[in-house]
Amino acid sequence: MPINENFIINLQGKSFVTYEGLLDLAHQKNLKSMHVELVQVPTPENKMTAICKAIATSENGVFVDYGDASPQSVNSKIQPHIIRMASTRAKARALRDLTNVGMTAIEELNLDSVNEGDIFEAPDEGSFNNPFDEPPTKRQIETLKKLSDNLNMDIDFTNLTKKSAGALISKMIDEKYKRH
Repeated sequence: MPINENFIINLQGKSFVTYEGLLDLAHQKNLKSMHVELVQVPTPENKMTAICKAIATSENGVFVDYGDASPQSVNSKIQPHIIRMASTRAKARALRDLTNVGMTAIEELNLDSVNEGDIFEAPDEGSFNNPFDEPPTKRQIETLKKLSDNLNMDIDFTNLTKKSAGALISKMIDEKYKRH
């Protein structure tokens, strides 16, 4: 059983799965339990790095993995929530093993690495030599529509490129996490 495409996000030409999608698929594959343990508390001595261990159990076995988060590895708005992000990353990694999904989870990324200036950048006329300057993909448009509905935000699709659509998706995901 494949993962529902609604849980796949295209960001700057690469596909990522959401934690929600992994959890949905894990439930379809009879997830029995999920346990998370904080194995390292963030302190100044460890550069404020939290490490969590996740154990996902299904009828096919026990899947264990770790996730870490530090101010250097998360979006600036997530920094006050280092332990929760380490937990989510650990669970996502364990669920990727349980569901046999090799795609990286979007939660594992530091979305600060996307250049804010790229969000509303309009392409020059006829300058579609760079693949990121091409119009957004169908999947990017669908992702933006889904996120805009979820966040109750209006989007102007007229001047979007693959690159600016990817950056906008990144910002909207950040806003989604900030609100939840």
